[in-house]
Amino acid sequence: MFESRDFLDLETLCRELEASESSVRRDLDILEQEKVLRRVYGGALFLQPPANRAFDYAEETGRLSDEKGRIGKLTAGLIEDGQTVILDGGSTVAAVARELAAKSLHIVTNSLPIAESLESLRNIELTLTGGYLDPRLRVMLGPFCEQMLSGIRADAVIMGIGSISETGFSNNNTLVVGSEQKMIEIAGKVIIVADRTKYGRGGMFPVAPLNAADIVVSDSELAPECQELLRSNGVDVLLA
Repeated sequence: MFESRDFLDLETLCRELEASESSVRRDLDILEQEKVLRRVYGGALFLQPPANRAFDYAEETGRLSDEKGRIGKLTAGLIEDGQTVILDGGSTVAAVARELAAKSLHIVTNSLPIAESLESLRNIELTLTGGYLDPRLRVMLGPFCEQMLSGIRADAVIMGIGSISETGFSNNNTLVVGSEQKMIEIAGKVIIVADRTKYGRGGMFPVAPLNAADIVVSDSELAPECQELLRSNGVDVLLA
């Protein structure tokens, strides 16, 4: 079941295994002791993903799509007409972009899916960063991307993130980290969008400390201890 997915929520596990919640929880406890997976809030994280597993943008978009839709709608409400907004890559930010389509904005993005969704709108001024195109993530990265970002200022950045833990925001791709750090540097307000599965799992490369974010928008099932961790670092937490 984990062959193509590194996280599964409890509801999906019960449904696909046709087992009760208590039975699934017992099995997860055993697998965690065997270091096959790690229990996280709402489900389980597989600790040994296949080495040849490629990121699939369409698959990621379908994961927790309802939650991402709600996050997108709530986040879009934080943005005002006339602002310059940077949109990072990722499926949750893409959900925000769909909700921003009715506003009058200047959007800067390194994401091809986001650019494709906005390119025909006359109310949106669209700027692409350029850079190396990662075919798996469908984002532009690297020195050219960072150089372009260095020459602008933005009212806000809306950013997805690989991982959130007590050590800060992190990711597992060094090129992604470089572009995200530059986005944070040039934005007046930093808005992180992340569903509940991104919490409690540290990435390989640090992006920024928790207090670098002004607002984190997550789904309504985010654990209270995760909310408190963010708020104790001066971050406003909004739940969709």
